[in-house]
Amino acid sequence: MSTYPEKFLYTKEHEWIRVEGKKGTVGITAYAQKQLGDVVFVELPKVGDHFATNESFGTVESVKAVSEIYCPVSGEVVETNEKVVHSPELINNDPHGDAWLIEINIKKPAELEDLLSAEEYEEYIREEAAE
Repeated sequence: MSTYPEKFLYTKEHEWIRVEGKKGTVGITAYAQKQLGDVVFVELPKVGDHFATNESFGTVESVKAVSEIYCPVSGEVVETNEKVVHSPELINNDPHGDAWLIEINIKKPAELEDLLSAEEYEEYIREEAAE
């Protein structure tokens, strides 16, 4: 069984998006949280903020590093996950579930075609780990 949910799409910057209609729920992958280590702080945008594809929308800080989080597709933030802001360790415990970061209204659905499937993402991180 895959670590990465098949119904999600992935970026090479290690974000995922679950698409439902014109809405997308965005988070960081299990691989990303593992690389970061213990997450201690999360900064998210405000509802109503607009982001372009690959634009940074927030940061995740761990005991090791601070990492930018990038928007997988263009859109407007319609919800943020306050649970993660108050309990950043959720990212380490459930990166593909309760630790989602933002929900966006997807502005350009065609951009989804540029993202990776679960299988393609797993291949990408295998190659990245081999380098």
